[in-house]
Amino acid sequence: MSEESAATVDTLEPPAKKVGFVKVAGVLGILGGIALIVVGVVVWTMVSSQLRAENIVVPDDAAAFQGQVVAGPLTAFVQADIIQHHALEASGGKTYAELDREDPVRATMMNASFLRASLFTSVVSFGVAAFAMGIGFLSIIFGAALYRLARVPVVVRRSAVTS
Repeated sequence: MSEESAATVDTLEPPAKKVGFVKVAGVLGILGGIALIVVGVVVWTMVSSQLRAENIVVPDDAAAFQGQVVAGPLTAFVQADIIQHHALEASGGKTYAELDREDPVRATMMNASFLRASLFTSVVSFGVAAFAMGIGFLSIIFGAALYRLARVPVVVRRSAVTS
């Protein structure tokens, strides 16, 4: 080794560009994520309470959740399925469109169709609420990552120093 030993020193320099927009985008991502989660929870709770208020009980011959009050996406889906089963049983396997216009069972099929559509609408509402909550969670993660990256934007340069 020579008397002059090479060493390195790190120098911190400010970023070449302003990062204020990135910080703002991070904060907005976090706030938007929180809002999406809150809205998702509110919608889920509202739809669930409205279904529960109807006091619909899943019948014993349903595929699952027998005896439970319809209050969530799975019980609503099972209830819609058993309504279809009972309606087709009453119509001899014919759908609303296949029945004669004068057939008295046609009104039963129409009511069953309306009930199923309402239950499927609630299932979709639960799905949209869950989607909003999931996107909100991801938005918080991405917003926090952006904000964190923008807080420490330093360029490190290694310089050789000889003594």
